[in-house]
Amino acid sequence: MSRGFVKDGDQEEIPYVPPRAFLPPGVANYVTQRGYNELLAEKQALIHERESLSDDNENDQRVSGNYINSKLMQLEDRIQSARIIKLSEQPHNEVRFGATVKLIAEGTNENQTLQLTGVDEANISKGKISFISPLARALSNKKVGDKVVFKRAKDEVVYLIGDISYSE
Repeated sequence: MSRGFVKDGDQEEIPYVPPRAFLPPGVANYVTQRGYNELLAEKQALIHERESLSDDNENDQRVSGNYINSKLMQLEDRIQSARIIKLSEQPHNEVRFGATVKLIAEGTNENQTLQLTGVDEANISKGKISFISPLARALSNKKVGDKVVFKRAKDEVVYLIGDISYSE
C-alpha cells in the first residue's frame, strides 16, 4: 500500500540503535576469552529480553522487538568476526593484546594499571583500554623498563613500564 493511504498515527516508530564501539574497517576484531564470553552473555540477555516482552500493546511490542533484533544483529556481527587471542600464548616480556601494564608517570610517580582489550571490552573505569586507542598503540611492543611518551591534547606524559602480565 502506498504511504499516501496511511494515517499519521499508523506509522510505526523506527527505533534508533546506537552503533557498537568503533572498529575501523579492515581491523581484526581481537577479543580476550573473557570479552568473548561477555559478548555471548549479552546475546543471551537480549534474547531473554525479547522473549519476555509484554504483549499488552502490540505496537509497543513490535517496536521493542525491532530494537532488540537490531541490537542482536550488530552483536552477532561482532561475535562472528571475533578473533580470540589466547593470553597464555602472548610474549610475556612485551606489551601485546591482552597485556595488563603497570605504568609509572615520570615526575609524579603515579601508578596506573591498564589492560589492552578488544573494543567491546574497553572500559576506562575498569582499567581496560581498546587495543586501537592511541595509548595502547604507544605501549605496544614495549618491555619492562621502557619509557613511552604519550602526547595528549595540551601536553605529553612520559610513562615508565613497571610491569607486564597476562591473565584471563
